[in-house]
Amino acid sequence: MDQPSSYCAYVHGLPEGNVHRIYHDTQYGFPIEDDDELFGRLVLEINQAGLSWTTILNKQDHFRLAYSGFSIDAVAAYDDVEVERLLADAGIIRNRLKILAAVHNARQIQELRKEHGSFKAWLDFHHPLDHAAWVKLFKKTFRFTGGEITKEFLMSTGYLPGAHVADCPVYHQLNT
Repeated sequence: MDQPSSYCAYVHGLPEGNVHRIYHDTQYGFPIEDDDELFGRLVLEINQAGLSWTTILNKQDHFRLAYSGFSIDAVAAYDDVEVERLLADAGIIRNRLKILAAVHNARQIQELRKEHGSFKAWLDFHHPLDHAAWVKLFKKTFRFTGGEITKEFLMSTGYLPGAHVADCPVYHQLNT
């Protein structure tokens, strides 16, 4: 069976209410203004590594709950007790490296805010870099952010093109 040529083509055949369809139509490629929401998207993208995006979409509400509403400051303050709590939480991905990356990355974002005012301002300051330059910057700044994770994070938040194809209604919504 042939694979769809794009995420847009893939979701077009899915029923209304499908997690992919909802994500595609309301979140994927949409700019995010709030730092905690940007951080949350980064946490989700990191946790997707090696797993299906369906798994992450089905668990996204629990991720939000488990990671203190994706509050950068709350996650940055996590200690070993909080890490152990997350490792015991079946509602999320229980991977120590991914959990520790979230805590580290929250602390990094706190540092970025000191210089740039916000995580979004830091992203905006570096926009528009190409994919390779973004990957280099993310690998220097964050943990667990290889090429694919960085690309998907940036596409999903509107910093890299390619989230939607030109004949997708969402493409037109985002570009008008």
